[in-house]
Amino acid sequence: MDARGTNARRVSIEPPRFDRPEVEVRASTRRTKTGAAHWSGSRIVVQIPARLRGRERRDFVDELVERLVAQRPQHAAGDGALEERARVLAELYNDGVEPASVRWVTNQRTRWASCSPSTREIRVSSRLRQCPEWVIDAVLVHELAHLHEADHSAAFYEIARRHPRQYECGLFLEGYALGLGLRIEETDVDAS
Repeated sequence: MDARGTNARRVSIEPPRFDRPEVEVRASTRRTKTGAAHWSGSRIVVQIPARLRGRERRDFVDELVERLVAQRPQHAAGDGALEERARVLAELYNDGVEPASVRWVTNQRTRWASCSPSTREIRVSSRLRQCPEWVIDAVLVHELAHLHEADHSAAFYEIARRHPRQYECGLFLEGYALGLGLRIEETDVDAS
């Protein structure tokens, strides 16, 4: 307890690394030996004893984060894994037309993903990391379709709808945005 008779707690944020998402570390005087970790959106929250310092603290946090990420491996998947996934989906649903690059990004505030047909680059919001794999796959197929058709024409949707769960994905993302309290201007995935 601190001087006011309350339990002291320090919070620090570790930025995302290539191998794991953003981590919020909460050091509490109430904890003496054990720690805990849980997902909060796309961030991992780790609760540790306040007495831990330096290397002991880093090791303790790293172990809890690794255990949690192992339960949901798509969260730790880096750009390389996402790009490989897109290449497989391109072969299955996009006539083998592949992007130049695919990567996770943290700066997409009003859309789930985007494609630049001129550079053949696909960027996927890191908010999708916690979604089921079929949702991420449907979003990737949608963006891959932009490599054929830049706009949302009938020809575009003919390609995008090759993924069997495209409609379900649109519904999922509408609910997901609502649950996160996000205002996505354009879901960029067809739910009609």
